[in-house]
Amino acid sequence: MSKTTTDDSRKAGDDQELGAAGSQLSTAPKEEAPTLPAMGVIGWARWFWRQLTSMRVALLLLLLLSLGAIPGSLIPQDGTDPTKVDQFYQDHETLAPVYEKLGLFHVYSSVWFSAIYILLFVSLIGCIVPRTWQFVGQLRGRPPRAPRRLTRLPAYTTWRTGTAPEEVREAALKLLKQRRFRAHLDGDAVAAEKGYLREVGNLAFHIALIVMLIAFAWGQLFKYEGNKLVLEGDGFSNTLTQYDDFKSGNLWSQDDLDPFSFTLKDFKGTYETSGPNKGTPRTFEARITYSEGAYGKEKSTTVKVNEPLEIDGSKVYLVSHGYAPIVTVKDADGNVVVDHEAYALLPLDANVTSSGAIKVMDGYRNAKGEKEQLGFNAFFLPTYGGAGSTMLSTFPALLNPMLALSAYHGDLGVDSGIPQSVYQLDDKNLKEFKDSDGELYKKQLKVGQTMQLPGGNGSVTFEGIQEWAGFQVTAQPGSGWALGGALVAIFGLAGSLFIQRRRVWVRAVEGPDGVTVVEMAGLGRSESAKLPEELGDLAGVLYDRAPGAPDTDTDPETEPSAPAERAEKK
Repeated sequence: MSKTTTDDSRKAGDDQELGAAGSQLSTAPKEEAPTLPAMGVIGWARWFWRQLTSMRVALLLLLLLSLGAIPGSLIPQDGTDPTKVDQFYQDHETLAPVYEKLGLFHVYSSVWFSAIYILLFVSLIGCIVPRTWQFVGQLRGRPPRAPRRLTRLPAYTTWRTGTAPEEVREAALKLLKQRRFRAHLDGDAVAAEKGYLREVGNLAFHIALIVMLIAFAWGQLFKYEGNKLVLEGDGFSNTLTQYDDFKSGNLWSQDDLDPFSFTLKDFKGTYETSGPNKGTPRTFEARITYSEGAYGKEKSTTVKVNEPLEIDGSKVYLVSHGYAPIVTVKDADGNVVVDHEAYALLPLDANVTSSGAIKVMDGYRNAKGEKEQLGFNAFFLPTYGGAGSTMLSTFPALLNPMLALSAYHGDLGVDSGIPQSVYQLDDKNLKEFKDSDGELYKKQLKVGQTMQLPGGNGSVTFEGIQEWAGFQVTAQPGSGWALGGALVAIFGLAGSLFIQRRRVWVRAVEGPDGVTVVEMAGLGRSESAKLPEELGDLAGVLYDRAPGAPDTDTDPETEPSAPAERAEKK
């Protein structure tokens, strides 16, 4: 009876030691079971904090953040494309107000998306801080002592040797340190541990997520992006009034604009002339001179596609190219009202078929001596196919340029106070110039040709062509941090998935017959098929240094098999 009780007590003690050894492999804070609010508000607050900082809630919030970003990619957003938002209102008169109340037209600045974002941020910090402190404590400590009964561990092997126990332990300590285990002598055993980088990777992954969240938020709040069309010979200064269109983050201010300016000296574009890739750009670059600050020294550089000019925190990208016909306009008295002025037209296809408007707002008098404004719908083909061909360019380079104009007169509406595009003609208050057949007066012009307006109302001369380049200036603060965080997150996640944390114990004691008994056992944080193999490899090396002794119960000439062959996973 007493023997049974002793065995049961010993077994219970071994179970406690094994459980303690296994639990110390994890640095995750232990969750306490939620309790009823016996402590009132404080009890509820503690329970809520435990739930918020649990890993399952962090994963749930991360999933909600991913789901919340879906409407931002499917529904037009005010900050990126207000024109499509207006069109959505016109097409969906019932649904659009609902979307507006739900914040779906400005997802990333909405209250509900910000709430998920902030809760995830707090949850990650609440998860990381206690785990970090516990991990630091484990790094400062030593691997725990060997359990009393190593036979109960998942991987185990043993043999008898004539080598003294002290020599075996010294050999085991040296071997484990050579295999990059943290090892130390503890009584009659050597305790060793390996795989700390697993938790380092885990913590690095979560810290990287926080860095990415901060970087993305910072970038969205302080970013700006603007576009500017610049004619050859013209310049640009990085001020808000210089942009053709501009959008920015909610906390951006004009003081955040980096002071610089540049002048477009020349645009160079060459294209494939034959084969299936005919018309594909081979060279697409803009030669510019720029200066930083108000009194910066002028420098020269070339901006190419995907090779932007970087100035402080801003990047200047080359995004488009086109042509600007140069025209001279005279009124009915022969006075020049527009002298060799270039009007940029916008490309419509890959061969740079372009369209736009020419507006003459001041100085024009008609044949009756009355002040009027002129407007022309312009259509430009850098390579015209010839008479009878469709009004489409056949090649993007200037091989056979042609300018087609249709003429109007009257009020352009530019003085009404209502904004209008410089590339479109508002013909509501305009009258058509008529040809002899009573149709809208149109004319196709080659370089140097002149279009005489009907009724002696003046003329338009196609003087030449000037090229232009479109630039996009962007600033995305925090993008470098976001990239760095993404890389660290990838490597951290890989480390936490593939690095196995495990412990090995080697016990060497003298048996009743004076022969040393060596026991080796291993314990992994999770089930790992490699643990028995690794233990067997270690045991094989140690066996060579402390070879087996003959078994006294068998033939003295029979030597026991190597422990590497007998290590097993239980």
